[in-house]
Amino acid sequence: MEDFYKSVGLNPSNKYTVNAAPDYLINKAVALGHGKLAKNGSLVVQTGAHTGRAANDKYVVYTDMTKDSVWWDNNLNKMTSENFQNLKAVVLEYLDGQDELFVSENSVGAHPVQNVGVRVVTPRPSAALFSNYLFRKMEREFGSNDFTILHAPQLKINPSDYGARNETVITTCFDTKTTIVIGSLYNGEIKKSMFCVLNYILPEMGILPMHAGANEMANGDVSVFFGLSGTGKTTLSTDQGTMLIGDDEHGLSDEGVFNFEGGCYAKTFELKEESEPGIWNASNKFGAILENVVMDDSGKLDFDDKSLSENGRSSYPLDFIDGTKEGSIGGVPKNIFFLTADAFGVLPPVAKLSKEQAMYYFVLGYTAKLAGTEIGVVEPQTTFSPCFGAPFMLRPPKVYADLLGRYIEKHNIQVWLVNTGWTGGVYGVGHRFPIKVTRQIIRTIQKNGLENVPTSKDPIFGLEIPQAVEGVEQKVLWPRECWEAKDEYDDKASKLATSFTKTMNKYNIQKQPEGFVEDRARL
Repeated sequence: MEDFYKSVGLNPSNKYTVNAAPDYLINKAVALGHGKLAKNGSLVVQTGAHTGRAANDKYVVYTDMTKDSVWWDNNLNKMTSENFQNLKAVVLEYLDGQDELFVSENSVGAHPVQNVGVRVVTPRPSAALFSNYLFRKMEREFGSNDFTILHAPQLKINPSDYGARNETVITTCFDTKTTIVIGSLYNGEIKKSMFCVLNYILPEMGILPMHAGANEMANGDVSVFFGLSGTGKTTLSTDQGTMLIGDDEHGLSDEGVFNFEGGCYAKTFELKEESEPGIWNASNKFGAILENVVMDDSGKLDFDDKSLSENGRSSYPLDFIDGTKEGSIGGVPKNIFFLTADAFGVLPPVAKLSKEQAMYYFVLGYTAKLAGTEIGVVEPQTTFSPCFGAPFMLRPPKVYADLLGRYIEKHNIQVWLVNTGWTGGVYGVGHRFPIKVTRQIIRTIQKNGLENVPTSKDPIFGLEIPQAVEGVEQKVLWPRECWEAKDEYDDKASKLATSFTKTMNKYNIQKQPEGFVEDRARL
């Protein structure tokens, strides 16, 4: 380890605690005042001003390696090598001044070859514990291609000294394989920084990185679930009767899917035992880390209270969940699900996609932002996140879409669009599809129940809608039939189709998939 400290620039004589046991890190966090234990034993921490990702404060060092390969238009800030080195020097001085540093050594990626080692150096024991949960155990020696995260969440800097926007900086240098996190206690920055690294590295190896959950049926059939926050990705991939491969980040190769992570990072707002028993049980035991969950003086938790954040989170290792796939590896998926929470109530609860449609909706990455979730949002707004994870995609969307199309064609993967949002009207008028309806649709597909069911084409989006799904009322499958005012549905659907076209034009994808009709007057 001394060679590592010297190579990074840390003082080898510091007090380092390396790969500490969970008990030690939890007790240390409580002793330092970084968190409290709930009645159920979970460690409850607050992250202050940052209760989510600092999306506008992400940087990549601009070098010969990255200048032509990074998707700079994706809200990525450029940092010069000089500013990065100057910032790193300040971070190292800060870390050297701490009483104790916690080091976690892990890998990202369950693939035996295509994984990346990562060392996290932090003064926060809860961050080290989080790293041990969300990353995987190392099975090999560290090498020159592995990464280091220097985590200094409470360091104060003068941003103008380093060409930064403000005091929060999450920056990665691919030349030196180093990431720096400053100014945010939100643990998700640690996890997502390495997701970004794999999203940059793996496409060169022909591997598709996916912001998606995955599970496996008893017969070995694998399903992948893409979806933005709030669409049900974690909930639907963590289903009874299936083996969970992972709930958030995976790679797809010709050998199959492999989880990037060793744990889960689940949303906790309105968490209920009856609807999400796996996540509930994992979050209510000693060892779980709860971020920004309200707790009273007696240690009782309130998952329905969003006064701290609607983005409360629970992190825990995969073995906290019953029914996880050993090794976190599965075969090539039989089904891929694109989850979208359509708050306009116009998309069907399920549609079968062609390869061209799948690539189109993959780049589109559509869901809706609801009223009240952000300041100034007073009615539903369309949200587009290419590849269902744009903030973490460092290469242009076409790179990932081409990989997806190749795997769909080569392995005959069926892709489905699943609306987990609203029906019978827009948000506030209609109602959200009950989780039991969505689960029934997913389970029917996984059991091959729609393989031979005929479909009918939606007249606006060109989507192939199954004519029947066992256990689901037929009327529900056709959103227009669930609206009282059919002309209002037509108007909303046409406007949504128009927004799809405008968005795709930005990515130089002007050809709509077959059957897509933007203007209903053309029908």
